[in-house]
Amino acid sequence: MGLILFPGDDDVTSPDVSWSYSSFHMFRKWLAQAEGFTLADMYGFGGDRLWSSEVTTLAPLLDHPDDAGPDLTPAQCAAMLPRLEAIISERRLDGSDPVLQRHLDDARQLVVVMKLCSDKGVELMFS
Repeated sequence: MGLILFPGDDDVTSPDVSWSYSSFHMFRKWLAQAEGFTLADMYGFGGDRLWSSEVTTLAPLLDHPDDAGPDLTPAQCAAMLPRLEAIISERRLDGSDPVLQRHLDDARQLVVVMKLCSDKGVELMFS
């Protein structure tokens, strides 16, 4: 079982990004770390820190249920894109760390999907 994020444009040829649930959790842990906090400290992930205490444009993705809850709006996708692109640029390495390389590849795929959502004005769907 896994999770797929895709544009709600009813076009089966549109790009998507997919993870196993554990891989998605690890990806979000990596993004939270890039934002300067630990995901496990946050409410909903085992901690008691409220999301309102963290200032990050990535909060709609980081604090989203794995496969339920509201879809992300085109505006939310557009707002997250610059930070995701910055994280990709900041974290580039020589490719010697396969886990980092996987996170970077996933982030790049997510950027492609979010750009499409933003450009077409459609929601980012979780399935």
